[in-house]
Amino acid sequence: MLDYMIYILAFAVGSILGLLYSYKLHGEPFVADTEFNIISAVVAIFGWCLAFCSGNVVLAAIGFLLGGFIMGERPGYGRKETAVGLIIAIGLYLIMKYAV
Repeated sequence: MLDYMIYILAFAVGSILGLLYSYKLHGEPFVADTEFNIISAVVAIFGWCLAFCSGNVVLAAIGFLLGGFIMGERPGYGRKETAVGLIIAIGLYLIMKYAV
């Protein structure tokens, strides 16, 4: 039970940090940036892979922190990068779980 609380707290802290970072980086009132951010995608892929595939409480919490950081950016930012990170992490998890 404590593991899940650590994951939720790490995700919440990551979301808050991502929101603060995004507001500092993008000052415009609406979404003006529609291009794919490679650095955010790498962070999302690394974070979600750690969260789903590590098997360690500390590494999974770091993964949820990184995933929350990208997912918690301002509305309109980080959505594509989060989707790519989740798809790759879930695919890697399924390969690791069901590959014999």
